[in-house]
Amino acid sequence: MSEHREETREETKPEAENRSSIAWRTLRLSGGDIEEKEDEIAAEFPLTIRLDGEEFATLVCSPDDLADLVFGFLASEGVIREADDIRNWSLDEQRGFAYVELQRPQSTAKELHSKRIIGSCCGKSRQFYFHNDARTARTITGGAAIPAERCFELMSRLQASSAGFHLTGGIHHAALCDETGDGIVVRADIGRHNALDKLFGHCLRRGLSTKRRIIAFSGRLSSEVVLKAAKIGCPILLSKSAPTDLALRLAVDLGITCVGFIRADSLNVYTHPQRIVMPM
Repeated sequence: MSEHREETREETKPEAENRSSIAWRTLRLSGGDIEEKEDEIAAEFPLTIRLDGEEFATLVCSPDDLADLVFGFLASEGVIREADDIRNWSLDEQRGFAYVELQRPQSTAKELHSKRIIGSCCGKSRQFYFHNDARTARTITGGAAIPAERCFELMSRLQASSAGFHLTGGIHHAALCDETGDGIVVRADIGRHNALDKLFGHCLRRGLSTKRRIIAFSGRLSSEVVLKAAKIGCPILLSKSAPTDLALRLAVDLGITCVGFIRADSLNVYTHPQRIVMPM
């Protein structure tokens, strides 16, 4: 890790612990009664990433854990593979800009990051929406095997930590932990993809392996969410919600175990069920 970048991190203004919501004066009608009250509203923050002096992307996000978001998004887009690929970076939260300088120029043309393609791989049905998905999504073999009870436990812990959602109703949560349920890290954002990128960035910045990690997620298991999990490298993806058919077809090809509709004492295992140990 370069000395220059470490100095920049220390100079960057620390992020507040909770800026994901703001109070808004609201007129509420309920059961024929009208009252004026303060309601907590999810904060929405535009963050523009400038890469090597040029504008690369603008993310609409929650204004928490922005450093994790920048690193995770760039890794997800295939711009970096590890934290040390960034030579220098800084964050101007007041203006909403992140400035990133790479150790080496990008190997892929900028326009390919938004180029849509649909193709197959090795005769399989794998389809990617964007060029960088085909470059960065990894097929996962092996990985953790956990008892079904762990799925219930992790989803319960995710919901217990979802204060932002309970407060505003407008924030997604994602948690990352190991197969024992320890070392749990939770990130939140108005964008479900951003929440996953924040987990990815957290691991990159701290040099944490994701090979035997599990993602518990508050939202729908879409194809984009499965692709995010493949890019992070997590073999098991848990959700309280439903999957889509393309998500499951991608999960089959990418080696990801998808578990959905985790509620109380029931769940559905859709793909690669060998990683979920059912009760005898």
